[in-house]
Amino acid sequence: MKLRELLAASTLPGVVGAASLLATGAEAHHSAAMFDKSKTVTLAGTVKELQWTSPHCWIQLMVPGDAGLSEWSIEMGAPFELLRNGVKRSSLKPGDKVTVVINPARSGSMGGLFVSAVDGAGQPIGNGH
Repeated sequence: MKLRELLAASTLPGVVGAASLLATGAEAHHSAAMFDKSKTVTLAGTVKELQWTSPHCWIQLMVPGDAGLSEWSIEMGAPFELLRNGVKRSSLKPGDKVTVVINPARSGSMGGLFVSAVDGAGQPIGNGH
């Protein structure tokens, strides 16, 4: 066996293995298994911060309750997905009053996956989805 053939034969399994690991990692990263998509929760509060970052944007929402204010972390899509759906970096600013619908975290933590939102006047943020 020539050196070139030996190298090709020995590296092919490594390349295939690495490719499969990368594909698995990407799939795991985009999994929404941590959220209960069979349930929705509606939160009315004040935007603390919009984190416009890749791969996912986040809303930090201050929600009043019996025990005072609670900070909720709401995962959104990537910036390009939000822009495609009419949500811009300037759509949510600190201090804005909003009502957000989320799929809650399965863990029971104060977090969820963004479904939709309306502003303080009841107008949809973005295309309403």
